Amino acid sequence: MKILQKKKDVKKAVLGHKVKYVLDCTAPANDNIINTAGLEKFLQDRIKVDGKTGNLGTSIVVSREKNKILITTEIPFSKRYIKYLTKKYLTKQQLRDFLRVVANKEHSYELRYFQINEEAES
Repeated sequence: MKILQKKKDVKKAVLGHKVKYVLDCTAPANDNIINTAGLEKFLQDRIKVDGKTGNLGTSIVVSREKNKILITTEIPFSKRYIKYLTKKYLTKQQLRDFLRVVANKEHSYELRYFQINEEAES
C-alpha cells in the first residue's frame, strides 16, 4: 500500500534574483521622532550574512531615499529579519512604546504610531 505525501509549497529565493524590501519611516521622520540615517547605519552594521555582521558585500545593499530605507538583496533573505532589527533599533532609541512595525505590502514595512484611545471611564 502506497502512502501519499503532500508536497509543500516552498518559496525559495533564486540566486541572482534581486528582491527589494522597503521600510517606510515617513510619519515619524516628518515629526522628527526617528533619524532615518541612524536606522540605515544600524541596519548596515547589524545585518548578518553567513553568520557574520559587516559581511554585506555586493549581495545586500542598504540605501536611503528621503524617509524610506531600501534593502536590495540577491541572496535568500527573510523579511521578518528586517522587522526584528527595526524593533531592536526602536528599543535602543526608546521609541518602542510609541511606534510599531506593520507590514503593508508583500515586500514592505511601515512604521506607525500606536492608536491610543483616550475615552473617559465612567
